Amino acid sequence: MAAYDTTRPTYGSTGPAGHVLTPFTLLFSAFAGWNDARRTRNTLSRLTDRELEDIGLNRSDIDAVAVGRWTR
Repeated sequence: MAAYDTTRPTYGSTGPAGHVLTPFTLLFSAFAGWNDARRTRNTLSRLTDRELEDIGLNRSDIDAVAVGRWTR
C-alpha cells in the first residue's frame, strides 16, 4: 500500500512570504551543497589507494565525485 504525504506544502505555494525567504533558501542550499562536497572530498581523501581501487576510483577522481561530475 502506498502513502502520500499531503501535509507538506509544495514549492511555489508559499505566497508572499516565499518571495522574502527565497534568497535565504538559496543561500542555505548553496552552503549545504558546498558542505556535502567538502565532506565527500575529505572522506574519500582519507581512503587508501587500495580502498579507492576497490570502489573503482583513483585519487584524480575525488574532486569530480565530490561535485557530482564523475562519470565512467
